[in-house]
Amino acid sequence: MKLSTKTRYGLRALLELARQYDGRTPLSITDIESKENISERYLEQLFLKLRRDGLIESVRGPQGGYLLSRAPMEITVAEVVEVLEGNIQIADCLEGPECMRESACPARKLWLRLRDSIDNVLVSTTLKDLIEDHDLQK
Repeated sequence: MKLSTKTRYGLRALLELARQYDGRTPLSITDIESKENISERYLEQLFLKLRRDGLIESVRGPQGGYLLSRAPMEITVAEVVEVLEGNIQIADCLEGPECMRESACPARKLWLRLRDSIDNVLVSTTLKDLIEDHDLQK
């Protein structure tokens, strides 16, 4: 399992918005592009989806740009991953119709524990947590 570039870059862009967050001052795509080295065109595609799903807001005009729709402590990594990646699938047999080998599969409990562990980490980690963890490492 590997998260897509879309999710990794989207999270980096949101973290840049979170670092600058005051609830009213937007950040331009150009600023994010230069700080995170992500192309403007790619950011525009990501931000379209993030805005449509309510994680960011856009502000028009000469001082316009983007800002988080909520405080960094209120946005979880799980929300970001869900918007940009969709459902993370550990094993096909855990999703969709019931697996025919469910009762005979010795690895099923492992896949369930792994899925639940990943879900718990993503749900319990906010943008603010990631910034604070990074700042402590400096």
